[in-house]
Amino acid sequence: MVASALPTSGSSAPAKAILMMVAAAAILTVNDAIAKWLTERYPIGQVLAIRGGLVVILVYGWAAASGRLSVLKVRSWPLQLARGGLMSVSTFLFVTSLWLLPIADAIAISFAGPIFGTALAALLLAEPVGWRRWSAVAVGFAGVVVMVRPTPEMFRIVALIPIVAAFVGAMRDIVTRKMGTGGESTLMMLILSTGILSFAGLLTLPFGWVALTAADALLFVVTATLVAVAQGLMIESLRFGEVGLVGPFKYTCLLWAILLGMLVWGDVPGTWTFAGAALVVASGLYIWHRETVVRRRAKSA
Repeated sequence: MVASALPTSGSSAPAKAILMMVAAAAILTVNDAIAKWLTERYPIGQVLAIRGGLVVILVYGWAAASGRLSVLKVRSWPLQLARGGLMSVSTFLFVTSLWLLPIADAIAISFAGPIFGTALAALLLAEPVGWRRWSAVAVGFAGVVVMVRPTPEMFRIVALIPIVAAFVGAMRDIVTRKMGTGGESTLMMLILSTGILSFAGLLTLPFGWVALTAADALLFVVTATLVAVAQGLMIESLRFGEVGLVGPFKYTCLLWAILLGMLVWGDVPGTWTFAGAALVVASGLYIWHRETVVRRRAKSA
């Protein structure tokens, strides 16, 4: 579990940020498979409340066991509360979109998030975003669309729900970047944001919850652990790298999903999937290459 509290700079920072985001996407892909199973048996609010509560317990317990309680300090309550609120809204909206739209459409629309993030980072954080990065982000998004091949349902009014979820998620990333470079600890961000999300899920208790089985209780512990690690990596990624740099690497979660489908269920992707995957990989490699070139020029100047 990652526990950095201070921003990091240097030529290796962008590479670390990218690798952390790719690793987080892989872990979240496995977690999504577990979460899908749980949400078919338990109400969404119950899943989010229990999972979030376990994340808080696990992170706090790990901090205590590793002697890191000293980093559990809040530098900015407004930013902490803003991140927790944005995380809660984006999560509930995206889950709702899965009910109302085909899953492929919801995923495709939600991947507008890196595009929103790149634009917001330029406007709110003054991050430099040139035409090359914009082009690479657009190519990556095109690759996602090619892979999932959205249906006509995508153009219904309800498609606004995952669009809003993507925008709110991008705002959360902007706040995370600001908090990370401002010295807020990863552990404190994890505890407060997930705690707020858990509380939001707890508000659904009057609508009816389902008693847990022993096997499912173990699954909740597993998914909470995966979420804690993945969210920690994402927070650290946004501490090391700009939003416009690391955001597009969220697209790789579809690549991990394809690999998981092949290894676990024997699903062999079709031609369109491979074509889209190639675009996503090419986009990511170009962003990485371009960042390396810029850093090299800055170092030699």
